Amino acid sequence: MIIRRLAIGLLVMWGAATLIFVIIRVAPGDPAAVLLGPDAEPGQIARLRAELGLDQPIFVQYGNYLLDTVRLDFGDSYRLRMPAIEAVFDRLPATIELTLTSTALAVVVGLTLGILAGMRPNTWTDRIVSGLTTMLQSFPTFWIGIMLILIFALWLRLTPSAGTGTPLHMVLPAVTLAFPFVAIVARVTRSSLVENMGEAYLDTAYAKGLTLRQAVLGHALKNSLIPVITVIGLHIGALLGGAVVVENVFAWPGLGTLMVEAVGNRDYTVVQAATLIVAGVIVLLNLATDLVYRVLDPRIRTGRTS
Repeated sequence: MIIRRLAIGLLVMWGAATLIFVIIRVAPGDPAAVLLGPDAEPGQIARLRAELGLDQPIFVQYGNYLLDTVRLDFGDSYRLRMPAIEAVFDRLPATIELTLTSTALAVVVGLTLGILAGMRPNTWTDRIVSGLTTMLQSFPTFWIGIMLILIFALWLRLTPSAGTGTPLHMVLPAVTLAFPFVAIVARVTRSSLVENMGEAYLDTAYAKGLTLRQAVLGHALKNSLIPVITVIGLHIGALLGGAVVVENVFAWPGLGTLMVEAVGNRDYTVVQAATLIVAGVIVLLNLATDLVYRVLDPRIRTGRTS
C-alpha cells in the first residue's frame, strides 16, 4: 500500500511540476524586463534572457526543468540572488507554525462543537452549532481576516494587526485560517457521532449504568473519530494553500507572501520550488493519513469490511 501511494504521489508531483511550469510561462510579463526595470534597453533584456535560459524553446526549458528537479536543483532566484530552495526553506517554518497552530485550534474547537451537537441531535444546541458552522464556511477567509483586524486590532487594540515577533502576532492569522476548518471538523464529528449513537453497543453501555456523557466519551467518540481524523489529515494540506491569502492579509513572513512576491516579480524558480515543496508536503500528509486510518480502523487492519 505504501509503495502504491508513493507511486501515485510521484505522479502528483510530476503533474504539479508540469502545471506550474505551463501556468507561469503563459502568464504575461518577462522576468528579464521586470528585473532590469522599465528603462532597460532591448539588448540588455535579450542578454539577460539568454543568461537565464529563457531564450530557449519551451520544450527545451521544460526538459531542463524536469532534469534539474529530479536532481533537486531548483535553480537560483532571479530577484533574491540566492538558491530558490534556500529562499523557500527560509520561509517554510513560519508557514508550518501558522498551519499547525490553526490546525490545533480548529481540532479543539471543532471537536467540542461537534460533540455538543452530536450528543443531543435536533435540539437547540444542535441547531445553534449547525447554524454557526454554516456561517463560518460561508464567509471568505480574507473577509474574516479583515473583520478580525478591524475589531480586535483597531477597535479593541488587543492584538497587533500584522507582522510577527510575539505570540500575539499569531492570534489573528491563526484564528482566521482556522475558522472554515472548525466548521468542517464540527460537522463531520456531529454526523459521525449521531450515526454511532444508534449502535447496539451504546445500549449495552446504558444498561451497565453509564450516563450519556460517559457512554459518548468512553465508547461512541472513539469510533466517531475515524472519519474525523481522515478529514483533519486531508485538510491540513488545504490550510497550506489557504495560508497564501491569510499570510498576505496579515503580512505574515511565510511561504504565502514569498509566492505572491515571486509571482509579481516573475521569479519562476521560487514559484516552482515553493509549489513542489507544498505538493510534496501534501502527498506525505495524505500518506500519513492513510497509515493512521489503517491503524485506527480494525476493518481495514484485519481485512474485514463488515
